[in-house]
Amino acid sequence: MAEDVTQGTDRDFIEYIVKQIVESPDEVEVTRDVDEMGVLITLKVGKNDMGKVIGKSGQTAKSLRILLRVIGSKNNSRVNLKIVEPEGEEAGAQEIPVEETPAEEVAEEAAE
Repeated sequence: MAEDVTQGTDRDFIEYIVKQIVESPDEVEVTRDVDEMGVLITLKVGKNDMGKVIGKSGQTAKSLRILLRVIGSKNNSRVNLKIVEPEGEEAGAQEIPVEETPAEEVAEEAAE
């Protein structure tokens, strides 16, 4: 009987943790793929929950990846986490104008 590679403790772990962090747990989708490079866990969350999953300076995402590495080493496999951006907008493209404040700050520093 062939083993189901779409299920695993690593996938279940990420799904449980992320559903506890986000505000919309019903929008969380976790898939698991196995190939010659190891295990790839793909995580999709709602666009309003992306910041919570990534965390300040990426610390939450980094922590999730470290914990997955520990689970993988227990099972003698390499486990990677891919966080997929929600469709419909690019990360930070609308929130941060490119040349608004820095040009003013540079002009003020040059005048001093």
